[in-house]
Amino acid sequence: MTTGKTILGIIALILVLIGSMAAFTVKETELALKLRFGKVVSADFEPGLHFRMPMVHKIRTFDKRIQTLDAQPEHFLTSEKKNLIVDSFIKWRIINVVSYFKAVSGNPLSAKQRLAEIIADGLRSEFGKRTIKEVVSGDRAEIMDIITDTANNRVQKQFGIKIVDVRIKRIELPKEVSSSVYRRMEAERERDAKQLRSQGEAQAVRIRAGADRERIETVAKAERDADKIRGEGDATAADTYAQAYTKNPEFYALYRSLNAYKTTFSNRGDILLIRPDSEFFKYFKSLHGNTPQNAPVPLIPKQNPALIQQPETPVKEKEAVASE
Repeated sequence: MTTGKTILGIIALILVLIGSMAAFTVKETELALKLRFGKVVSADFEPGLHFRMPMVHKIRTFDKRIQTLDAQPEHFLTSEKKNLIVDSFIKWRIINVVSYFKAVSGNPLSAKQRLAEIIADGLRSEFGKRTIKEVVSGDRAEIMDIITDTANNRVQKQFGIKIVDVRIKRIELPKEVSSSVYRRMEAERERDAKQLRSQGEAQAVRIRAGADRERIETVAKAERDADKIRGEGDATAADTYAQAYTKNPEFYALYRSLNAYKTTFSNRGDILLIRPDSEFFKYFKSLHGNTPQNAPVPLIPKQNPALIQQPETPVKEKEAVASE
């Protein structure tokens, strides 16, 4: 009885081992192949639990997610025969696991190596058709699209791989060329700066000249208007003086003489040589303010008072004369 139980336990253990060896699981992120003695038997496995014949069938799983290949920097020549160092990376994934297994034996390192070679050939071809300026700025996006489409047409049939995207990380010149290029760029920038400064100085000269011309024109116009207004004021003042003075010629003669005395005797250091009986002192001889018989005739005739010219007098004196 004990021997029978032992045999049953051994059989059960063997069945469990065989069941564990026969069962396998396919994840959502994997693609699976069933191989029989190294040849593909089946590849259409859905995610979940599956079974195989132990010791006869072998299961290989592969990652079906998007993978990244960071390629090594390569040297490429442009159409100008300029050497450039290009660093790029590739996004790819497996779409046909059978073709992928047959092409690279399921080795991801071999697949990445083949992909890097194909992308490098595409970059070399596209860079050779363009100048440095076009590669760096103008046609960079177009180059990546062309390489992606061209490489896909090749790798999808041969390797069962789809290239999702190709991107250029860095484009630079070799170290032995960079210094000379930088010096040339500095010289070009310096030349552009000098040109811009000279243009700015020329524009500044034009602006200053225009401002000076406007200032001169404005000042000349203001002086012209001021002279015009001053002349009109002088004419009005002369007319007013003439109308006021012609009302009393004797007072006008006295006023003129008093102004002359004030001007002549304003400085004590002045010396005046003149005859005592001169007309200049005629009002010193009259005590009643009447004009002596030999008094001079007024400068402005009575029949044309508008021609009277009189030097400016203080405002209070003008008002006193007008009231007379």
